[in-house]
Amino acid sequence: MSSTHEAKLRAWWSHKQGLDGRLTGEPASSVLEKTGWARSVGGAGPYLTLFSRAGIGREAADAAVRDLEIHELPSARGCTYVTPASDFALALKAGQSFGSEMKTAAKLGVTEREIAKLCDAVISALTKSPLDPAELRDVLGPAVRNLGEEGKRKGLTTTLPVALGKLQAEGEIRRIPTNGRLDQQRYRYTVWRPNPLSKFKLSVEEVNIELARRYFTWIGPATLGEFQWFSGLGVKSAEAAMEPLQLEPLAKGADRLLLPGDREAWEFFRVPKETQYALVSSLDGLVLLRRDLRGMLEAGDFERKVPVEKGKNEIGTLTDLSSHAIVDRGRLAGVWEFDTATESIVWLPFVAKNTALTKAVERTQEYIRSQLGDARSFSLDSRKSREPRLAALRTVAHV
Repeated sequence: MSSTHEAKLRAWWSHKQGLDGRLTGEPASSVLEKTGWARSVGGAGPYLTLFSRAGIGREAADAAVRDLEIHELPSARGCTYVTPASDFALALKAGQSFGSEMKTAAKLGVTEREIAKLCDAVISALTKSPLDPAELRDVLGPAVRNLGEEGKRKGLTTTLPVALGKLQAEGEIRRIPTNGRLDQQRYRYTVWRPNPLSKFKLSVEEVNIELARRYFTWIGPATLGEFQWFSGLGVKSAEAAMEPLQLEPLAKGADRLLLPGDREAWEFFRVPKETQYALVSSLDGLVLLRRDLRGMLEAGDFERKVPVEKGKNEIGTLTDLSSHAIVDRGRLAGVWEFDTATESIVWLPFVAKNTALTKAVERTQEYIRSQLGDARSFSLDSRKSREPRLAALRTVAHV
């Protein structure tokens, strides 16, 4: 594959992901519909997704959550994503077969009947008012069973998480961030009425097809294996989901497939001449949907060493990023972390420092400083755990 073709692919994916400025000013729900659900693990990822694509601030994002225009749900592969209201039912249905807590509970002697009774009790309690897990345990009393030391070893201390997970997946209840923010994992629960699944009629097979349709809209051209990873489906199920879409090879014999409706736009697409720097999270859709870091790199960057959890590794050997990303027309152009002590971004560019890049860093730095306070990768990320990466970046980075 020529370097020119690779550059076009990267820029095309960036365009599909809305990182070229085309979505500026659009609401959060529209951004997520057009570019994909935002992976949510108690970090700043969803906020950075919305800010990098449409300039959406934290207050507007939180208002969209409050007004149920967007919401955090268990969805593809059973993982949590922030999804638009138009996809609430699809996302829930796509995640239902991936819950593992009941399997773990069954090994501890918990029965389906016991959980069904607990679910009824939870609904009854939440009908009166939203409650956090501690408040629910107090209200439900002996209906919540402690699973002892064995449960603790398996990561399941009581039966309550099993019931809450089941009810969330069924659309009966939803989580409300206690302070209204997406970058933490403290929740209250409330009943969800009307249940978004109440009028949803698609079969499992039809859900898989719709998931594939969205996936290739967000990040096509992509491979069967890349869709498999995102969806969690087996080979046969993934192939069956993709077949009705009549996907076309990007070129003769290529394993990358795109929607027929994208063919003309792809043929006429040209790599923008001007840089399009954006600072995104380590779990951004541009990175996560395909999990192909090498495909985002210029060949000369494969051996570049970047901080990981322990020491440094050549970035061309990695599957996932340990730090957040700087991208330019789809190319991975650097990595960064936020230092809460200095309220600044510490960054390592893969390109020569320039005015446009510096402005992009400063813009995101001001957003984090004034609206978020931090840019955690996930809920347990902290400045202390981040310090080795910050120290490694400082040896070569611009502050």
